[in-house]
Amino acid sequence: MKTYSAKPSDIQKKWLLIDAEGLVVGRVATIIANRLRGKHKPTFTPHMDDGDYVIVVNAKKIVFTGNKTQDKVYYRHTNHPGGIKERRPFEILGSKFPERVLMKAVERMVPRGPLGRKQMTHLLVYGGPEHPHAAQSPEFLDIRAMNAKNAARAR
Repeated sequence: MKTYSAKPSDIQKKWLLIDAEGLVVGRVATIIANRLRGKHKPTFTPHMDDGDYVIVVNAKKIVFTGNKTQDKVYYRHTNHPGGIKERRPFEILGSKFPERVLMKAVERMVPRGPLGRKQMTHLLVYGGPEHPHAAQSPEFLDIRAMNAKNAARAR
């Protein structure tokens, strides 16, 4: 037996479309991160970019479970003394760029470094239902059908 290592000529990328309306943030983010890295493929090679392109629509309609919308805190620092800032998910989802919640969740699941940054460029997140990538004819990935826990229950 020899360990398989993919070459750049062996890699085939697909375009996937995900509708995030009513889906749970963490569960969607793990599926997206695995697709971006290519871990779902039998040809997965850790040092090669063999993941797929992922388009996410309706990112502003994504949900958190429990009280995470009010309790979870995103911190950032301004690089000045005492310059720590915090925001909560409901503030971000109601702002100009609601897709940043999902982008940040996926970014923290992808490895840091040049390869991870390259893979993150293959993630395209849109707050609304429209996207400009119809020419790539993306396949629809039904995350809701994978597991009942992927979608938030109506309360």
